[in-house]
Amino acid sequence: MLTSVPGFKVGHFTDSRDMTGCTVILCPPETRGSCEVRGASPGSRELALLAPDKKMSEVHAVLLTGGSAFGLAAADGVMKWLEEHDIGYATPWGRVPIVPAAVIFDLNIGRNSGRPDSKGGYRACVDASAGAMEEGNVGAGTGATIGKWDGMEFRMKGGVGSASMKEGKLIVGALAVVNAVGDVLDEKGDVLAGSRDEAGRFRVAAGRRRMLAQGAVFEQTNTTLVVAATNAEMDKISLHRICQRMHDGFARAIAPVHSSYDGDTAFALSNGRVKADLDVIAEMAIAATSESIRRGVRAARTAGGVPGLGG
Repeated sequence: MLTSVPGFKVGHFTDSRDMTGCTVILCPPETRGSCEVRGASPGSRELALLAPDKKMSEVHAVLLTGGSAFGLAAADGVMKWLEEHDIGYATPWGRVPIVPAAVIFDLNIGRNSGRPDSKGGYRACVDASAGAMEEGNVGAGTGATIGKWDGMEFRMKGGVGSASMKEGKLIVGALAVVNAVGDVLDEKGDVLAGSRDEAGRFRVAAGRRRMLAQGAVFEQTNTTLVVAATNAEMDKISLHRICQRMHDGFARAIAPVHSSYDGDTAFALSNGRVKADLDVIAEMAIAATSESIRRGVRAARTAGGVPGLGG
């Protein structure tokens, strides 16, 4: 799990009634970060700061949230919690928390009358722990669904998943919020969960090609988000390279991926002094990314009339 990396904590706020929520990753001091967006329909806050050519490299928390653009309000609660704990970028007039945030679209499930707000973001911080974390229908994955490429009526439940890889002293952990337009694939490339017919057969296996159904798939109604963390010593430019390579993990586990309907975003965070080759870190991040995506759907339970692998 991402919390296998020393110093990082994960917390969730879950609204089971409205089927939405948010997930926060709290970073230890001196954490550096970057990101890369490859989906065409992202929703985000403070991501420009993480570009490799920008001066800021500190990251104090990352927020992943449901609620589409409304859910970005949850970042205010994360900032409030960090300010109360004297965490942030030091200025002569006080500390300013750096909280990059990205959203998924989950307004198409549940009651659609509540969205994560500042109170939800704050509660996720209070919940944050370095221990084992809950997966599936929790936090930002509460209303996540997948396999919508041929229409919403054929989808299955997505969710939050996390995985980690270790080589000697080097640790790479990842956390995914899986809300893809595409199917999720297993380790052999077969459909694990995704678009299926009334008899429960996957539509690809039944001969249906993954041609995005115009009029049945709605703009900006999807998105998979992945945060990877490591105890390796890395600068911002190297972390950006890791983000680029993480998208290989997206492609191994999702088909189609990075579509016009997704806002797929990868974050990479580093806090540690372990010396390691960039390509070794990247391969571990790719593996942790694909595994966390699969775990997100394996743990997802049936909810809101949408079937899940988790029962």
